[in-house]
Amino acid sequence: MIIKVKVPSPGESITEVEVSSLFVKNGDYVSKGQIIAEIDSDKATLEISAEECGTITLMVKKGERIEVGETFCIINSYNNIASPASKKILNEKNISIKNVKGTGKGGRIIKEDCILFKEKNINDSIIEERLKTITPLSSLRRKLSERLVSIKNKTATLTTFNEVDMQEIFLIRKKYKDFFQEKHGVHLGFMSFFTLSCVKALKLYPDINAMIDKEKKINFKYYDSAILGMHKIMERTVVINGSIKIRPMMYLALSYDHRIIDGKESVGFLINIKKIIENPMKFLMEENDKDFSKILDL
Repeated sequence: MIIKVKVPSPGESITEVEVSSLFVKNGDYVSKGQIIAEIDSDKATLEISAEECGTITLMVKKGERIEVGETFCIINSYNNIASPASKKILNEKNISIKNVKGTGKGGRIIKEDCILFKEKNINDSIIEERLKTITPLSSLRRKLSERLVSIKNKTATLTTFNEVDMQEIFLIRKKYKDFFQEKHGVHLGFMSFFTLSCVKALKLYPDINAMIDKEKKINFKYYDSAILGMHKIMERTVVINGSIKIRPMMYLALSYDHRIIDGKESVGFLINIKKIIENPMKFLMEENDKDFSKILDL
């Protein structure tokens, strides 16, 4: 079967893309799902993968601009189709079909091809143990790698952890989510509570927003020296006032530049967020339910 792989659309209003990388060449055998190329647009970098196993014929060159919807390549999946008898041998001997060249009609693998392969090659499973699988990085992954290495070399990064009980936030969301959705057309998510908590905590620990410029410290009105990671909420058993309870718990992780932020500040920052999230009526609404409705603009 001949399969034409089309150029996908990176987004609305994009009609043309550039071939930034090619990971295969004409005549190569490709596996289904294998990344064969990358295309760039003004909005994004996309990967193009093989839609089926077979021999590939490229219709483009690296650096060439091509319209969305045009044929990017052709995959001939007639090659490496095995006859019933050859399939049995391949399965019994654990031989990968892509390693066997078919000599039958249209490149079909026949019984004699499998016997010849078995005589001339060691078992495919042993080969795979010794061979390395090398996969090229996408453009996006390469850029991320470069940035991460650069940051690592220029900063002294540490991470501090804490955990927070989300029970009170769950109760507030349950009470107000329908009103909030009806008025604003969006869900009342957890991020809103964490954003407000961070604003309050940053007033106590302003260096979380600072950076080092040679011998000077510069404070900003946004995060610059730390990143707050919020992990998955999971029910866990915790001890509260001597009793074992099941609560929705979340791990918090603050990664920060230790050149400017000390352990005391990082721990204090997380403790303040924990305190606010676990006692929202006290620290966010000053124990006034009416004030909370005002904050949510209900």
